[in-house]
Amino acid sequence: MTQDFASVQEFLQLIQRLPGPVAEAAEAARHRNAELTKPPGALGRLEDLAIWYCGWRGDARARITRPQIVVFAANHGVTAQGVSAFPADVTAQMVANFRAGGAAINQLSDCAGAVLSVEALALDQPTEDFTQGPAMDEAGLWEALRTGWHAVDAAADLLVVGEMGIGNTTAAAAMACALYGGTAADWTGAGTGVEGDALRHKASVVDRAVARHARCREDGLEVLRCLGGREIAAMAGAIARARLLRIPVILDGFICTAAAACLEVARPGALDHAVAGHVSAEGAHARLLQELGKAPFLSLGMRLGEGSGGALAIGIVKAALACHSGMATFAEAGVAEG
Repeated sequence: MTQDFASVQEFLQLIQRLPGPVAEAAEAARHRNAELTKPPGALGRLEDLAIWYCGWRGDARARITRPQIVVFAANHGVTAQGVSAFPADVTAQMVANFRAGGAAINQLSDCAGAVLSVEALALDQPTEDFTQGPAMDEAGLWEALRTGWHAVDAAADLLVVGEMGIGNTTAAAAMACALYGGTAADWTGAGTGVEGDALRHKASVVDRAVARHARCREDGLEVLRCLGGREIAAMAGAIARARLLRIPVILDGFICTAAAACLEVARPGALDHAVAGHVSAEGAHARLLQELGKAPFLSLGMRLGEGSGGALAIGIVKAALACHSGMATFAEAGVAEG
């Protein structure tokens, strides 16, 4: 299968024929799980997680040795509408912090044993204010998708994508509303900490944006182009590339999940290689995960973004594989089966 695409249309065609898991490996992992020294189902969701991972990696006794985290950063024109408690300059300042090793995601990445990279997308050129027109033209969407696509390390065996972009919870709320319906208030949350009148104003901005781009409702890539952002599109590109390479993905928070939802709407089943690392404190995240049929592993009241919740969940996937691939079977241990 091609390793690149020359247009958004080619990307759409590519994701229609993404590979699935290796059925033989999944079946062998299922058989091994049934023979391990534990009562059936005693490890709960860890058992299903290990079998799922083994199927995607094509190895019935897989291990995680090279997890990758990529943080994408960009700026949003919609911040001109006063939707955030922080100025757009903070995006560039946080990128510098990521690169200096001073952010939460740097510490969590180290704890997870993951390779962390940061991709800044035209920070001096915000997307257009999507209450006035599309956030990106087709060329801009294509470029952002390709940035994410090429950020994935083909040697990685697990991927987490995170983001930084002042204003991007507004974009995610607009995208979710356009994809799944409901009112702007259903999908709009505090983001960086807005509340009261400021939160109601933010919801009104989302409402105007979704109404303006009503023609793109339920069209995943058009929603991404008209209501998204460069870092959000880059996350979608990275998640799609991981699927091509059969690299399992851990979804992070609300914004990452909104990016992923565009892929799922454009090609049902596109997220079969992805699990939800956590449910964030951003109110609509739980609803969005429910729309995607993804049950989160963690619920810690987090709403930082950056890939932080996904990074924490790497340990859960590692633990599932350590038990699955490292435990002895009843026969190997000389233990009588019940």
